[in-house]
Amino acid sequence: MFAASFTLPRRSITSAQLLTQLGLDHGLSVERCLLNTGLSPLQLAELHSEIEGAQELQLIRNLIEALPGRDDLGLQAGLRYQLTTYGIWGYALLSSQTFRQAAELGLRYLDLTFAFNRITLREDASQAHLELDGSHLPDQVRDFLLLRDAVAVMVIQRELTGAKVPLTQVQLSMPAPADPARFIEQFGLLPEFACARNRISFPRHLLDLPLPRANPHSAQLCELQCQALLAKRQVRSGLAGKIRDRLLSTPGRLADMEVIARELNISSRTLRRRLEDQGSSFRQLQEEVRQALAEELLAIASLSQEEIAERLGYSEVSNFLHAFKRWKGMTPGQYRQALTSKRD
Repeated sequence: MFAASFTLPRRSITSAQLLTQLGLDHGLSVERCLLNTGLSPLQLAELHSEIEGAQELQLIRNLIEALPGRDDLGLQAGLRYQLTTYGIWGYALLSSQTFRQAAELGLRYLDLTFAFNRITLREDASQAHLELDGSHLPDQVRDFLLLRDAVAVMVIQRELTGAKVPLTQVQLSMPAPADPARFIEQFGLLPEFACARNRISFPRHLLDLPLPRANPHSAQLCELQCQALLAKRQVRSGLAGKIRDRLLSTPGRLADMEVIARELNISSRTLRRRLEDQGSSFRQLQEEVRQALAEELLAIASLSQEEIAERLGYSEVSNFLHAFKRWKGMTPGQYRQALTSKRD
């Protein structure tokens, strides 16, 4: 048995963007989608922001309340979560040697995804079972999240293997939908509804299927990055997290410590001490933000290195080049070339 622990960690804003787009596609306004989330349309547009899990839950409540009677809404949401949506976690799975290794790695770093369900991989003599437990979730969002997370798992599986895994059984705790056609389409069979548990079952031997894009070296590097990202997220709660999000909200004109301290109604000395208590520093947070933005901007081929350096607040492009090489062990040009090769 391999299980993932459950927390309600901070998460990339990407999921909130996908869910808001789902609402827009159904005729809702951005404001209706974001009602009582504490998020603004401007924040939603930020590429590297992180939000609290509770904010995403409120967004989901808004969708459910504004779009009643749609028992496949969670299914529609789950189809939007492609492997690339998950960043380095997705690349780690793609590089794994087998479906089993991908599943175990994926569950080990589940906190880097958008899942709210506890997910466990169990095996018996002939079958493998992915079990989803949403018993800790509020009643209002439980069925939506069950479908979203289950369908997202199916999307990941298809992208990993290049084909649909033939399922032997799907058990869901939600009531039977009025029209099960879309459920049959996604799972390849008619699920059993109103069950005591949520379980997706398939032949056990499929876990040992080799994956077409296996690369042990890349998988190892990706897992190291997953470890580092998870560690960063765990210390980004509280004050450090607020400051990082504030810095990300104004790329190209990063606020200095005095400005941030005034906004928080504390002295810069107190701010420095509180960050030290969290094992962080203002300079470190600035560097993290600049690195994250640099990686995103280098993916835009039309931007020159000079333009990127200016957007990141560097007075000289040489300062940006030196900083990037310190962060990544390669020049911005080499990083951009590696991105292009990965896409090809």
